[in-house]
Amino acid sequence: MADNIALVFTDAISPDPTRPLLTWYDDATGERAELSGATLANWVAKTANLLVDEIGTGPGESAAVLLPPHWQTAAVLLGCWSVGLTVAGGPGPAEVLFAAVDRVAEADAWPAGERYALALAPFARPLREVPAGFTDYVLAVRAHGDHFTPYPKGGPQDAELLARAATRATELGIARGDRVLLDAAAHPDPVDWLLAPLMAGATVVLCANLDPARVASRADTEKVTLTLT
Repeated sequence: MADNIALVFTDAISPDPTRPLLTWYDDATGERAELSGATLANWVAKTANLLVDEIGTGPGESAAVLLPPHWQTAAVLLGCWSVGLTVAGGPGPAEVLFAAVDRVAEADAWPAGERYALALAPFARPLREVPAGFTDYVLAVRAHGDHFTPYPKGGPQDAELLARAATRATELGIARGDRVLLDAAAHPDPVDWLLAPLMAGATVVLCANLDPARVASRADTEKVTLTLT
């Protein structure tokens, strides 16, 4: 059983880094963003370098992630796991916190030294106004390097998360080579929308505020082989 999330991610994109790996739709805004494996890997590397060079985090430390399913959330999570961080499952001390701008009020329950807010806006636009006590993730991460070598042993969560992901891939019927359309509201757990497809060697069309009337045409356009709504 795989026990290193960063290596699973590398293996998932290595056959063809240029193919679409994660395609994001938000039917409330009309946004569509397509990330190849190489593009997502670039964001992951920048996030990992931010964590190491700017904050000084390392294996065994923790991160709080108050973010919904989103392509930027994938970059944050994979960046944290590349550094060997534990993504906390409930309020408590953490070395770093990432929060969607509409959830910053929840951050008081998470004592953290460094706090980053995300607008989750189309085209990765930065925040118009940065909440007090926070740094804009998009502006901060862009200054960091495009390459990062993950810690070889992975983090303390990796084996458990990947075991869950393998089980969920089987339960959801995700197979190697699938192009999976996922309703973000129905599958908010990153084990479902991120790790299970990576483990299975599948790619993802992740849809927020999914309009049921658009599912059939989108599945056809995106060459979807499995729909999970």
